[in-house]
Amino acid sequence: MSAEFDYRKTAQRVLDIEKAAIDGLYQYLDQDFDEACRLMFLCRGKIIVTGMGKSGHIANKIAATLASTGTPAFFVHPGEASHGDLGMIGQADVVLALSNSGESEEILALLPVLKRRGLKLICLTGNPGSTMAREADVHLCTRVEQEACPLGLAPTASTTATLVMGDALAVALLEARGFTADDFALSHPGGALGKRLLLRIGDLMHKGDRVPRVGPHTLIIEALLEIGRTGLGFTAVVDERERLIGIYTDGDLRRTLDHKIDVHHTTIEQVMTRHCTTVKPQLLAAEAVKLMEEKKISGLLVVDEENRPVGAFNMHDLLRAGVI
Repeated sequence: MSAEFDYRKTAQRVLDIEKAAIDGLYQYLDQDFDEACRLMFLCRGKIIVTGMGKSGHIANKIAATLASTGTPAFFVHPGEASHGDLGMIGQADVVLALSNSGESEEILALLPVLKRRGLKLICLTGNPGSTMAREADVHLCTRVEQEACPLGLAPTASTTATLVMGDALAVALLEARGFTADDFALSHPGGALGKRLLLRIGDLMHKGDRVPRVGPHTLIIEALLEIGRTGLGFTAVVDERERLIGIYTDGDLRRTLDHKIDVHHTTIEQVMTRHCTTVKPQLLAAEAVKLMEEKKISGLLVVDEENRPVGAFNMHDLLRAGVI
């Protein structure tokens, strides 16, 4: 093969074919799709997703997507199911079986047992006249005009269509259940995703003497020492009852110097920012990031119900926590 082969031309052809396969699915969003969603929504057990070969890989992903979006599901290999794993399937479960041909021998071998146990069966195939389509309680067609593979052998467009139909089922169920971001976070507690969705400001803020604060009559030069002590880039200014009355930041210092104000003889209340943005400890860290981006600030004070500073944090703390 020539080193000058036009790889991009082939890639564009593949994308065109697979796009057409997805566009072709619209015609199959009919009453059968509604019924499949209804069976899965009302399922009192789990959704058992199965498929062989490439369809098995797609089935595994669909099961994972369902499970992470509020519909309990897991993958069962059809070959292993015939050798004992059928015991994993309960009477209240619904089976979602995938096969492009609709004639997968491993899945067909399971049908008599599934029928005998009275389990509801939803099949996704590319062949409405197949055995699986006929035996299913609900059949969802995922037929494609052609595979992206020029030999017509490697499952490409057909697996894409099946995957997209699985996503359509999962998201339709997600919205029907009123599944929220908090619900999603509970099934994704690990890694950056869980941190973004679950971590609250109270979990990462500096507390106690790590919260910089000075009184209103403190000289600017002394306030700068307090800012330097904690390294957060700002200090709270509080009254005699520890209630927040202002903030002094690195940005305020630049403005102070621009106006040639004497930092050795001027009190902080003369130069502080009186109306500053604050947050509560219960705020999600992800929401704090959005707020800081909107306000174009790099740090925030955390206050209680009495407007007393109880914490402080900056962008570096959010970075260390993996929130951004």
